Amino acid sequence: MGYAMTAPSFWLHSLGPVTPRSPLDGDRDVDVAIAGGGYTGLWTAYYLSQLAPHLSIAIVEAEYCGFGASGRNGGWASGLFPVPEAKLARRYGASRAAAMHAALAGAVDEVGRAAAAEGIDCDYAKGGTITLARTPAQLRRQQGSAGFVDAAEAAAMCGATGVLGGVYSPDCAALHPAKLVRGLASVVEARGVTIYEGTRVQRITRGQIVTDHGTLRAGTVVRALEGYTARLAGHRRALAPVYSLMIATEPLPESDWERIGLGRRETFADERHMVIYGQRTADDRLAFGGRGAPYHFGSRIEASYDRVPAVFDSLRDTLTEMFGIKPEIAYRWGGPLGIPRDWMPSVGLADGFGWAGGYVGDGVAAANLAGRTLADLIAGQESDRTTLPWVGHRSRRWEPEPIRWVGINAALHATSLRDVLERPRAS
Repeated sequence: MGYAMTAPSFWLHSLGPVTPRSPLDGDRDVDVAIAGGGYTGLWTAYYLSQLAPHLSIAIVEAEYCGFGASGRNGGWASGLFPVPEAKLARRYGASRAAAMHAALAGAVDEVGRAAAAEGIDCDYAKGGTITLARTPAQLRRQQGSAGFVDAAEAAAMCGATGVLGGVYSPDCAALHPAKLVRGLASVVEARGVTIYEGTRVQRITRGQIVTDHGTLRAGTVVRALEGYTARLAGHRRALAPVYSLMIATEPLPESDWERIGLGRRETFADERHMVIYGQRTADDRLAFGGRGAPYHFGSRIEASYDRVPAVFDSLRDTLTEMFGIKPEIAYRWGGPLGIPRDWMPSVGLADGFGWAGGYVGDGVAAANLAGRTLADLIAGQESDRTTLPWVGHRSRRWEPEPIRWVGINAALHATSLRDVLERPRAS
């Protein structure tokens, strides 16, 4: 297999070695062919196999299920959506915008329900999420927001330094992402879905997925590649692969947790512009990540890009600054996520081609909703999901290089600078 991860995530490492499934061997005919063995592809197969059990379904995955973002993310099943509800309302109307956000909140619960129903122990804990305000500028942005809590309430949830307030949402669960994706793959396989691993998609054309091991011919083909979409011929400018990196500590002593809190395993962040995210794992580590790694020219994806020492050091220093601890870092990893040009995730089906993605890093619950929606569309079943604003949405393509490289990296630098300028100055 070509693309090998240099350092598996904490999540993947904790499950032990992978025994890959067999690759595709020659050409095959199925009813539905899915490119991508992550959450989106697997949830689509899961729900479609229930709605239309007569359909033959096959998934092709370049490495193994969960190799990409589904096995490396921060473990937030959240109701977050990259487009604010007010902006959605201006374009689609208030009722449809509210329906989109309600559906995402419901997806958080659906992930937990489905995992429990299928016996997938993925350390699911719905403690909500707290976004802290730790500078006056951050506090000003939060005041008046739904879910705003004062400094005492926020610090009681997450005992970071300098807490001035926060915004709490109940619509988030912490989980072990690799346990979820591995368990889901086993469940859909037991339902009769065929999974081919070690099989890289080269191109998707009408009625077929062409791979390095043969061709899957199908009445419906689905693209569910997220950050790896840019590797697909003809799709390089559909989603920009932007890297997010993570660290995980050794298990922390109880004395640290008495100060940090997160007793319900609330996920946490703060209101800085450059995204950070963290959770308390089931075995009492801090798993913590953030953006800031550069975008690579030509939407290139390489194993070496998963590791940026300066970003890892920054993440460690941020944990120390936030919690007054100097933890031993046990794991460091990263990977690409998919960003559409307008930051609007989408799901759809047209002329036998289905797609979903562009989650901008908030895909754990959104992929579940996307999979249920794709299953409805493929089965020809109308539902409340099939009328949501993201259904059928088409983002315009990213600019060609070098404009894309200059623009994305300039935006990353500007975001970092805004945070620097908002830090209180020493008197």
